[in-house]
Formats: sequence, structure tokens, C-alpha cells
Amino acid sequence: MKLTFLGHACFDLFDGHYHVLTDPYLTGNDLAAASADDVPADFILVSHCHGDHIGDAIPIAKRTGATVCGVAELAGMMNSAGVNSCLGNIGGTMNLPFGSVKLLQAIHGSGLPGALACGFLICTGGRKVYFAGDTALYSDMALLAAEKPDAALLPIGDFFTMGPADAARAAKMIGAEITIPMHYNTFPPIRQDPQQFRKLCAPLEVVILNPGASVEL
Repeated sequence: MKLTFLGHACFDLFDGHYHVLTDPYLTGNDLAAASADDVPADFILVSHCHGDHIGDAIPIAKRTGATVCGVAELAGMMNSAGVNSCLGNIGGTMNLPFGSVKLLQAIHGSGLPGALACGFLICTGGRKVYFAGDTALYSDMALLAAEKPDAALLPIGDFFTMGPADAARAAKMIGAEITIPMHYNTFPPIRQDPQQFRKLCAPLEVVILNPGASVEL
């Protein structure tokens, strides 16, 4: 399974057949490594409705026919836009053509009245990837260790989410094979040095991806 970082909190998970995008904030993101006009997508996972996360989800879904996945409260927005959707809620698992997605807690504002922000446990290509979304550190992250994730994608920007120290604590609780930092350096308030995060995570393996770079899981 190929995991490509497209910038901020946007990743493309490709199992050789399906492209699964997370939080596709590309337009207006100077660090984005792809354009909303040409990025491939079969499924789009939206963790919450702040502009730097729902981003280009609707125009990409309209262009590609992709299915948008997230919490149930997104239904009105998706129906109004006329895009395909698969919407559940925290704790539920969606069985999809590429595998499955379980919606997990994220401690953060949702940007949509009545909705909850979420993260995702994504199973595809025989691999498990934990995408934390925007979240604070919370103790139940330790429960993810039992899932034995191949990768954990964690925000480190601070100010709006966990900073490097809390994200390192999360990484150690989760114990994924590799940890990949995200949600940093896009805006001045979230400037961080990912190398410092790597030091805080030792002896865990941290893979730092520049926008456009990929890793094989």
C-alpha cells in the first residue's frame, strides 16, 4: 500500500486500485503537492468541517465521482452538493470496496453544528493506518495499540491541535510501526520542526514526508 503526503492533513492511500484521500485541503494551501483539479480519488475521508480539512472534498467528489465519508451530520451538505456519501458516526465501522474505515474520537471543534470531529482507522491493502485528524492528546489513544497499526498519522502543529510533546506521548501509546507527523508549517501559528518531534519519539520510527513524498507500507 502506497501512502503519499499531499500537504497539511491530506494523504492519498493507494492500494493499487482505489485512491483514498484524507482531508483534501489543496486549494489555497501553498505547500500542497497536488491540485484539486487533477488529484485522483475514489473515496474522500473528511474528519471535520473546518476549511483546512473539508477543503476541496466537494469539488473533487463532483469531478471524480468519489464517495465522501464522515459523520452523519455531513448529510445535508453532501446531499445539497449532489455528491455520493457514506456517513456514520464515532465507533462505527464502514465496510467499503477497498477495506474498512472505523470512525474514532478526536477532541476538536467540528466546524458543523451538532457534529463531532473524528479520526479514522483505515484498513486497506492489508495495512492499518490511524489518521488522527485534528485532536488533542487523550488517554484512550492507548487502546489503539491493540490494533497494531502499521502507521499513525499525527498532528504536531500545536495551537489548534497536539504539539510535538503531546503528539510524541500519543505515538508512544499507540506504538505504530511508523509514525508520520502532519498538520504543521502550513500557517505561522503551527510552525514546528519535525526533527524535534522525531527526537521526542525515540526509539519509535518516525518518517518525515515532504509534500509529494511517499512511503510503502
